[in-house]
Amino acid sequence: MRQTLVMGNWKLNGSKVMVSELISALKAPAAEAANVAVTVCPPVLFLAQAETELAGSNIALGAQDADVNTSGAFTGENSPAMYREFGVKYVLVGHSERRTLHGESDAMVAAKFAAVQEQQLVPVLCIGETLEQFEAGDTQSVVERQLQAVIEQCGIAALGKAVIAYEPVWAIGTGKTATPEIAQSVHSAIRAFLAKQDADVAAGVQILYGGSVKGDSAAGLFAMADIDGALVGGAALNADEFAAIIKAGA
Repeated sequence: MRQTLVMGNWKLNGSKVMVSELISALKAPAAEAANVAVTVCPPVLFLAQAETELAGSNIALGAQDADVNTSGAFTGENSPAMYREFGVKYVLVGHSERRTLHGESDAMVAAKFAAVQEQQLVPVLCIGETLEQFEAGDTQSVVERQLQAVIEQCGIAALGKAVIAYEPVWAIGTGKTATPEIAQSVHSAIRAFLAKQDADVAAGVQILYGGSVKGDSAAGLFAMADIDGALVGGAALNADEFAAIIKAGA
């Protein structure tokens, strides 16, 4: 049985005080929902502090992006090898904001996926369609293309050691959320696509939903057969709201 995973992506938000207060407030809800895996992904500048603050808790640490290189003359980049020194377990790759704002191609995302996995970290592969693609009925072809890029570079088995996050771009930061039924239909299609290549990988991989998840929408989403948790944006910055999402997965 797949464990529910709730991940908080803090994006470019935070301060030393916020990191301390937010993590402190999340420890009890995470401990009470022992069957839910909880992760926070702070900005890279706060990874060291977050590692210290998370010590002794059952909350894992994630990073928001990684370079394809582990070292060298790559000013401003963040090495997946260096993440390991800070206790990072998960690394987001291909987040919609990286794809749209930084022009990351499917090939670049696949290369980052490979670099993260080579360091024994767990890549969280973010896939999803824009509003234009959604309205054109292209959702399935878009997510399959994004998945296939990783499969072609890393092999289908690599997805068995990763997490997939379906994030409809039209529902991120807009206040819009796909209904549980819409989200489930896409998650089911993702799993079916993977099953054509490896049934065991398809059955075991966690597929998260990431599109403006809130405390009052999480339970309906988590009740769906193929939704294994959430990649949470804005609500992850509010301890009470994030705790409600964690509780919904328990």
